[in-house]
Amino acid sequence: MNTELYNQAKQAAEEIIEAAKLKPGDILVVGCSSSEVTGGVIGHNSSLETAEQVFGGIYEAAQAKGIFLAAQCCEHLNRAVCVERAAVPNAETVWVVPQPKAGGSFATTAYRTFKEPVMLEEIKADAGLDIGGTLIGMHLKRVAVPVRLSLDRIGSAILLAARTRPKYIGGERAKYE
Repeated sequence: MNTELYNQAKQAAEEIIEAAKLKPGDILVVGCSSSEVTGGVIGHNSSLETAEQVFGGIYEAAQAKGIFLAAQCCEHLNRAVCVERAAVPNAETVWVVPQPKAGGSFATTAYRTFKEPVMLEEIKADAGLDIGGTLIGMHLKRVAVPVRLSLDRIGSAILLAARTRPKYIGGERAKYE
């Protein structure tokens, strides 16, 4: 077990949950290239073992706060997301099962771990972590706001984070809290 990856992932998740002020029932979307985490090139060196470590840290942090985790698949599955049915009880699902080289190791780990996983074409999450350039923006609510975390990498992968806020409507800027 690579406890360093697990601990980095858990720390990143705890920080984005706090920075985004996520509440129980909110959704955190994560895209993770296990290839990038291990120092490879996205889409070329998928590692289930690496994904399990990263997923484990993030999932533990999310569960501790009652946050739902949505795992983004790779482009081979059109960046579909895997999430617990309880997070999206009335959502329209798609029929696909992620695999390490078709969906990605991170999404595969989520599908195998969740109690009742469902696959969605899209989701509008409250915050997100992009580990290794997976481009999670399509699954965030408008308006996405970059968040600087104390970590800028998990393993060798670049780590980016975002929270969302309501759109400003009208002549004056509303204060986001």
